[in-house]
Amino acid sequence: MERFVEVAPGVSLWVESRGPENAPAVLFIMGANASGLAWPDELLDLLARKYRVIRYDHRDTGASTWAFDTKPYALTQLAKDALAVLDALGIARAHVVGLSVGGFLTQWLLVEHPGRLLSATVIGAAALQGTPALADGTAQAPIDPELLEFWSHMFEPRDREAEIEWRLENWRRLHGRVIPFDPEEFRALERRIIAHAGRHDNPGAHARADYSALARGAELAHVTVPTLVIATPEDPTCPASSSRHLAENIPGSTLVTIEGMGHAIPRAVVPRLGAALLNHFEAVEGRVGSR
Repeated sequence: MERFVEVAPGVSLWVESRGPENAPAVLFIMGANASGLAWPDELLDLLARKYRVIRYDHRDTGASTWAFDTKPYALTQLAKDALAVLDALGIARAHVVGLSVGGFLTQWLLVEHPGRLLSATVIGAAALQGTPALADGTAQAPIDPELLEFWSHMFEPRDREAEIEWRLENWRRLHGRVIPFDPEEFRALERRIIAHAGRHDNPGAHARADYSALARGAELAHVTVPTLVIATPEDPTCPASSSRHLAENIPGSTLVTIEGMGHAIPRAVVPRLGAALLNHFEAVEGRVGSR
C-alpha cells in the first residue's frame, strides 16, 4: 500500500506499507539525501511475512515534497517526520531501524521519544556527538577522507546518465571490498529511484540542515529501549570500532557484526541482515510477553 502523508503544511511524504496491518510495525528510516527505495524489497518482503513493514521518503528525497530552500529545517525534523508517519498510520509504537543518518535519527528518538519505540536498530552510524570514549580509549572514528573528497562533488550538476554513473561510483565506494560489487544491481536501483522521484538532481538539503540538536550522545547512557547495533566492518563511514563504541554506550544493547558488509545493502547481505533483525524483534517481543 502506498500513500502520501502530510507532515506539515505543504509538506507530504511518500509512504509504503506492506505486511499484515494488525501485526507489530517496523519503521525503516533511510540515510541522508536518500529515498526509502534504497531499502531492498527482498528485505522488506522477508520481514513482512510477520510484521507490518513501513518505508518512506524523507522530505527532499524521492517522491516526497522538495522544498528546503523555502522551508528550511533542522535535521531533527526528519525524526519528527518519522513519528508523523507512525501517527498517520495509527501506530503507537514500532520497531525502528535506521541506516546511516537514519541511525542518528533513531538514536535521537531513543532519547527524546523512547515511548514510541518497541526496539531500535542502528546500522552504519556512529554514536551521537557527546558520547564519551570507552575505557580503552575507543571512540567513533572519522569518515574516510577520500570519501569526503568524493562527496564534495555530490551536488554538481550532471545530466541523468552522468548522475547515475556518479551514484554508482558512490555505491562502489560505500560497498566495501569483501562482497563482490554488482554494478547492475545498483544501477537498476538508481534508475528506479530517479523514475520514482521524477527527477535526477540532488539539492543536498540534508547536508545543509542544522545537525546541532543531534548532540545528545551523553543521554544514550539512560536508554532503556532494547537496542541492536549492527557493525559493518567494510563501512568507510562507520568502522566496526565506532559500532562497538556506540553499543557499549547504550546499556543492555546487543552488537551483531555482519562480516563483509559496508555502507550499502546488496542482495548478498539481505539474508543475514534479515535474520539479525528478526532475532532482535522476536527476542524483544519474547521479553515483553513473559512479563
